[in-house]
Amino acid sequence: MKTLILAAGFALASGAAMAESCKIEAGAKKLAGAAQTSFMKKCEKDAKATCDSQAAEKKLAGAAKNSFTKKCVKDAVGS
Repeated sequence: MKTLILAAGFALASGAAMAESCKIEAGAKKLAGAAQTSFMKKCEKDAKATCDSQAAEKKLAGAAKNSFTKKCVKDAVGS
């Protein structure tokens, strides 16, 4: 039960954090060079984890899961 509550809390927090795209957030923080690259990689990794969990919640599999995750990450990263 605790795991379910933690997972739900994480999903809500991650969804709120990804309301802005990673590119917008990096621009707001005025990141450049290696700092921007590092931030973007971490942001994309976090977005993929969140999107994978959302796909699992929707019980997607195969091509549907891949398509959903790809679009979800693209939207979150802002590319």
